[in-house]
Amino acid sequence: MKQLTLLFLFGFLMAGPSCSTEHPQVVVEAADTLVVDTIPVVVVDPGFPDTMFASAEKVMFVIDTIDAMLPSELSDFEDLYKDAPGIFMFRGSPSRNPNYCGHLHGDSVKIGLDWVFTTSMDSSKTSHGVWGGGTGWTGQPLYVLWPDSLVDRFRQMKGIVTNDFKAQEIMFASLCGKLYFLDFQTGKESRKSFDTQNVLKGTPSLNPFLNGHLYVGHGVQKHTPFGTIVFDLFSHSEKYAFGKDPKAWRGWCAYDSSPVVVGGFVFRPGENGTIYKYYIGDGGYQLQSTLRYSLTKSKSSPGIESSMAVCKNYGYTTDNAGNVLCINLNTLKPVWHYSNHDDTDATPLVDVEDGVPFVYTGCEVDRQGNAGTCHFVKLNGLTGEVVWDDTVSCKRIHFGEKSLDGGMYGSPLLGGGDCEGMIFSNFCVNKTKVPGWLIGFDKADGHVICRTRTKHYCWSSPVPFYNDNNEMFIFTADTGGYVYLIKAKTGEIVAMEKIGSNFESSPIVVDDKIILGSRGNKIYKISLQ
Repeated sequence: MKQLTLLFLFGFLMAGPSCSTEHPQVVVEAADTLVVDTIPVVVVDPGFPDTMFASAEKVMFVIDTIDAMLPSELSDFEDLYKDAPGIFMFRGSPSRNPNYCGHLHGDSVKIGLDWVFTTSMDSSKTSHGVWGGGTGWTGQPLYVLWPDSLVDRFRQMKGIVTNDFKAQEIMFASLCGKLYFLDFQTGKESRKSFDTQNVLKGTPSLNPFLNGHLYVGHGVQKHTPFGTIVFDLFSHSEKYAFGKDPKAWRGWCAYDSSPVVVGGFVFRPGENGTIYKYYIGDGGYQLQSTLRYSLTKSKSSPGIESSMAVCKNYGYTTDNAGNVLCINLNTLKPVWHYSNHDDTDATPLVDVEDGVPFVYTGCEVDRQGNAGTCHFVKLNGLTGEVVWDDTVSCKRIHFGEKSLDGGMYGSPLLGGGDCEGMIFSNFCVNKTKVPGWLIGFDKADGHVICRTRTKHYCWSSPVPFYNDNNEMFIFTADTGGYVYLIKAKTGEIVAMEKIGSNFESSPIVVDDKIILGSRGNKIYKISLQ
């Protein structure tokens, strides 16, 4: 390319003077060597194509542009969470594969507790029962390491920020309806809790630009408005609230999904069958457009409890009708559709191989009845074609008037180190001898490499650890209050301890420590010693 440029310039100069001064400067040195100051060529990634496959043509959808004056296309595809100082949303990254891991030192491992925090308990009755305190599904905490300038700013908030506020802060949403803020080192409250007036089940999302916006979704209604809020950490108050959407095709307006920020927008799927696109490029929060969809003529829309996984300008969602949908984030138009047999609440994971995104997701045993099959699938993220479909036999279990479906609720985990080429996931089997499995699959063809039986079923998502030899270990938790450290390559349990009552929530790993909430109104900081 440089040779062609030099030849062109040389020919241009020999042809005579130019009528324009807007050309690269050419200097002829003594050795007759041409030195050219060229303008660097910036290659703009066009993203994935704006297309619609035949599978998406069966989807009935309506896209409403709320404000045509706002931009609609993503400004870029940068992963804003990659270099963020902390864990800012569910699984920490747009791909929904954890952008964090822990490190194990030595051969022997003992599970210990650094601190335990107790939340409030809410005994009020809702249309869906009493929710108490602690955290539920997905209930993952967030972690942020505030820069010095913001630490100083927060410390000016007298009466809000406590004497225990430091740079390392934990945030989580509790079933009692409160947002809590804890000092990472001590577990003491770093600022006053904030009561949102409704049950909180999902994982909030912190804006990666550190503008103080915390995106929170209500899970079960006690009061109105019931929907979403943007909480402003700098004023310790609601900045924005969005309640019942009169245009929604489904009446249940809960939001368990953890929003994702990409290219100047926030994407927030709802359980009301709507995907919301908010413009934040100017630092604000403005609804730009919505996508409503259904696969029935009656516009009976499914609800989205999972979080959207993102790769470039494609977003991947699952819903309670088993639909896996790829949408173009620039236009909100469906790209492809795949039916994964049954209710799919687990957040999908997207992984890029040789430039091609692949989507991993699994369903539950809900509409199938009391017994059925969980389908764990790998899909081509560009076309929706099935690469492989592995199955796990699961059951529904009954506790009096309550029932719990089997299948997959946690998000998968990619293997690394000595487990490169593998993917892991928890499954609620709900059988007498096998309550749950943690299974390791081969990414290439889906065959099972190893499996670990858990004492109780697991809704929690697994997280990774590595030792000095780059061997992978997995930390996970079950609904009986047990936590496990498992050698990923073989499925061997290295350490196991009962420390809580019911772990539905997913953990995070910070500085080789684990933060994990339970349904028993406790939040734990766990160490592996």
